[in-house]
Amino acid sequence: MNREEKVPGEQGHGGGGGEAITVTVNEQAVTLPDRTETGAQIKSAAIAQGVAIQANFVLQEELPNGTSKVIGDNDPVHWRAHLRFTAIAPDDNS
Repeated sequence: MNREEKVPGEQGHGGGGGEAITVTVNEQAVTLPDRTETGAQIKSAAIAQGVAIQANFVLQEELPNGTSKVIGDNDPVHWRAHLRFTAIAPDDNS
């Protein structure tokens, strides 16, 4: 399931208020409670939903042009369609 969707009626903790949304982390759908989340909140939600990552992993946003952007734990991410992330171990040299 790689599509992003809104889940009506769920309230978030990220401060933006509104509906829950779904993003992709390591090819797995992850529901986030709000339209604005930090890197740490995205990783925490992914871990809670069974994605095999750890809190110290490096989170990268996969950009449409084929590159990626590192998202720090305190960096806010504002929801938009087709958000995809990769989380890798900090010692992974790939």
